[in-house]
Amino acid sequence: MNDNLPPYGAYAPKGVVAGIIGFTRALPGTWIAKRVGFLARRIGIAMLGGKPVDAESIGARFRLYPYNNVCEKRILFSPRDFDEKEREWLAARIGERFTFLDIGANVGGYSLYLAAKAGPSGRIIAIEPQPEVFGQLSYNIRLNPFGNVKAIEAAVADRNGELTLFLDPKNKGEASVKIVSADEARQVKVPARTLLDVATSEGLDHIDAIKLDVEGAEDIIMKRFFLEAPESLWPKAIVVERGEERWGIDLLGLLAERGYVIVGKTRNNHLMERRA
Repeated sequence: MNDNLPPYGAYAPKGVVAGIIGFTRALPGTWIAKRVGFLARRIGIAMLGGKPVDAESIGARFRLYPYNNVCEKRILFSPRDFDEKEREWLAARIGERFTFLDIGANVGGYSLYLAAKAGPSGRIIAIEPQPEVFGQLSYNIRLNPFGNVKAIEAAVADRNGELTLFLDPKNKGEASVKIVSADEARQVKVPARTLLDVATSEGLDHIDAIKLDVEGAEDIIMKRFFLEAPESLWPKAIVVERGEERWGIDLLGLLAERGYVIVGKTRNNHLMERRA
């Protein structure tokens, strides 16, 4: 992202767009209200004309580009629809020295939400491989005063080195080391690191929680991690995207063998807690 852009606030929503954002955020969570919200959101996005929006949401400041990124659309127009249950579940586990790894951090929604709640003793590591999205993530971190978030530009995988990342042209939030769409996906080379390599290089002695949203590569990440990582680094809580049809192994079974139980499910994610 270009650091020479105007300062935060230069793209504050005004007029009708500001009204639409307030309207969509206030809507209830019913099916009809969501349909109305989608229509209002489309009108608001069209009125923005491709410009970014500076806005506060879910406890943090963001500069958002709500065009081809579902995550940014939800953070701006309907924060409730941005994994509210998952975020609250993780926040309820915050204690002293809370350590959270956000794998597939996108523009920082989970990371900044938890950073605001964890306080100065917390440690949030936001990992994002897409160069463009990583620029937005880094910028959003700088917009906030929390001081407990570190961004790492890498794809978490089953090996260190370099790999090909497939980018979905319709949604920047969907990128994977597995092919997203053979016909449309753009490919970029990105640095790759194992989860254990990230944890050890950051000097972590424990992990309270992780969020895994890597479009079907969750299985290769966790299989390698549990083969090598000491039990002291096994996370206490995991939010993992529901990608059973894309996994090459029974990831839920692997996690169950290591003491994890599913304590909740949402439309997109499993909420898992270690009870061994």
